[in-house]
Amino acid sequence: MLHNPYKIVKMFEEEIAHYTGAPHAVSVDSCTNALFLVCKYLEVKEVTIPSKTYLSVPQSIIHSGGEVIFDKTPQTNHWKGMYQLKPYPIWDAAKRLTSGMYIPGQYMTLSFHIKKLLPIWKGGMILTDNAKAADWFKKARYEGRGEKLYHEDDIDMLGWNMYMTPQQASHGLSLMQNYPTNVPDLGENNGYRDLTEFTVFKNYKKII
Repeated sequence: MLHNPYKIVKMFEEEIAHYTGAPHAVSVDSCTNALFLVCKYLEVKEVTIPSKTYLSVPQSIIHSGGEVIFDKTPQTNHWKGMYQLKPYPIWDAAKRLTSGMYIPGQYMTLSFHIKKLLPIWKGGMILTDNAKAADWFKKARYEGRGEKLYHEDDIDMLGWNMYMTPQQASHGLSLMQNYPTNVPDLGENNGYRDLTEFTVFKNYKKII
């Protein structure tokens, strides 16, 4: 085959890295799975997050082996654009995509859902300046496979099926052609519901 369609995925990653100022950008199929992979890589223990955020965030932490503490204080829940999964260098930046946004030494996760700033229907990205972590994310998202032909590879780790498709990446790269330099954070219609109201999270630790 003359042109591997997955080249477009790498091109999209390079474009997002260049735009955000991150040395590495690793694409996945959702921001939820981006958070999961970062939490898994850092082997998180107790993680404190706003109680008002998207439902999948605590689930990603828990599925990775961590424990969630919900911060219910008003100052924490007035976050805009992104927030930290404390005390770790992890940021849920699903509501932000603007130039130069990358913070050195951090792991920042992006969302490309249909309701987000770059709406390619579904997709996510991990921004990092850690080359070793970026290599791990690339293998972890694709069943332990490296960026080479299947028959030329040797699988040395277990992974997941979380990769971005060429169709998604192509759409994202096309939209980036006319994407503005400075973009305000995205709001949430009617705000997020307090997750501690759900039965599944009622017994988790809370900061009030």
